[in-house]
Amino acid sequence: MKNILIPTDFSDNAWNAIKYGTALYHKTRCTFHIIHINPISYNSGGEAAMYVSPELLEETILKESNEKLEHLLKDVERLPLNTKHTFKTTALYGFFTDHIKQEVKDKNIDLIIMGTKGATGLKAVSLGSNTGNVLTKVRCAVLAVPEDAEYTSPREIGFPTDYQLSYEIKVLDQIKELALMHNSALRFLYVAKKGENLNEMQLNNKEFLKNYFRENEHSFYVLTEKKLDDAVQAFVESRDLDMLVMVAKNLNFLERILFKPMVEKISYHTKIPFLIVHE
Repeated sequence: MKNILIPTDFSDNAWNAIKYGTALYHKTRCTFHIIHINPISYNSGGEAAMYVSPELLEETILKESNEKLEHLLKDVERLPLNTKHTFKTTALYGFFTDHIKQEVKDKNIDLIIMGTKGATGLKAVSLGSNTGNVLTKVRCAVLAVPEDAEYTSPREIGFPTDYQLSYEIKVLDQIKELALMHNSALRFLYVAKKGENLNEMQLNNKEFLKNYFRENEHSFYVLTEKKLDDAVQAFVESRDLDMLVMVAKNLNFLERILFKPMVEKISYHTKIPFLIVHE
């Protein structure tokens, strides 16, 4: 049984995440925990209006959220019936990332699925956005689904790596499970600097990946490009990939692919989902 957490703000992209997630795991017994987190409001002085009486919270904010979640469940019931799937809803109030961390712990969550704005990246917000925070601060696998992503069974999954770090088996198991579930081919990408060869450690890590994924169709690619995020973008488009997977062990590498400096905002522009797995 898989426990999957899907935060919703009742937007189109949050709904797309639900549709995509239920389709991706259509063969798997899952409980989908759909939650809505009401953010703490701020007063005019910029300070958080921290205290809300429990009675007021239940009667106003959470009552409205629970009604919206009931309507959302009715929409979910209109999706193709899947007897392997159950749905539970929760309305909360507070700090988004803190609640996500707590839910992951309390409900033994295996995967978080989040909708993101598609064509222009994650709605051109800074790294401090909800999705950015969850990707980098919550130790749980996260599948980010762009608003424009239409579900197709992932035939080809891209895996950018710098071969600098060895990966734990538990992390690779999550990727292997997904690839075997959909009979997906894995396409490893290394972005090289001009005239640079892999060192001994990198060659060993590459060999390890080759052996570990021997049951999966896989291949290795090298691109020479100044900017890592541009190289990944070009690779996604040229191979017509259906999904990207990355390991959050090397956050610097991850952030170079997904996020440009604050001034330029978030740079992820592809219309395919990306899965971040944590150790």
